[in-house]
Amino acid sequence: MASIATKRYTAEEFFQMPSDNLRHELINGEISTMAPSGFEHGFTTVKVTIPIGQFVQAHQLGIALGAETGFIIRTNPDTVRAPDVAFVAAARVPSGGLPSGFWPGAPDLVVEIVSPSDTLPAVRDKVQEWLDAGVRLVWVVNPKRRSVTEYAPKSQPRVLGVGDTLDGGAVLPGFMLAVADIFY
Repeated sequence: MASIATKRYTAEEFFQMPSDNLRHELINGEISTMAPSGFEHGFTTVKVTIPIGQFVQAHQLGIALGAETGFIIRTNPDTVRAPDVAFVAAARVPSGGLPSGFWPGAPDLVVEIVSPSDTLPAVRDKVQEWLDAGVRLVWVVNPKRRSVTEYAPKSQPRVLGVGDTLDGGAVLPGFMLAVADIFY
């Protein structure tokens, strides 16, 4: 990820910027630009998003969110991250309607799909950022390795292969997805 500006922005300033059809996140007040997702990444994202979305809706558990939804996970300087898939529990969703801007805080579940350009240290750093912000469960999906690594606060990471099944645990009670069903 390359920084395109040295000026520090707030989350509100970042949200108000006109779209240039590129993917951006705000990290410590600086805009970081990412290349568009590749085909395999997009396919894998949908293979995770649809089952989560359908399950969340059918059980009225909250709101599932698609790629590039912004979450303000740190302020002063502001950091806005955009996971590939996210879930916010119903108890945290305001009754008066959804915010039109970025969500103020972390989601309950984050799914990150590893891109060919991602480095292992960068992925680990992002996972730690999510956990530090209060995410209850992070799934890192690695298409190249055909695996999913599950991270939760105060727990050791757990690697699942194509013979295993993802379990939503306390975050998405009853949710199950065969890891093999995620990959082409």
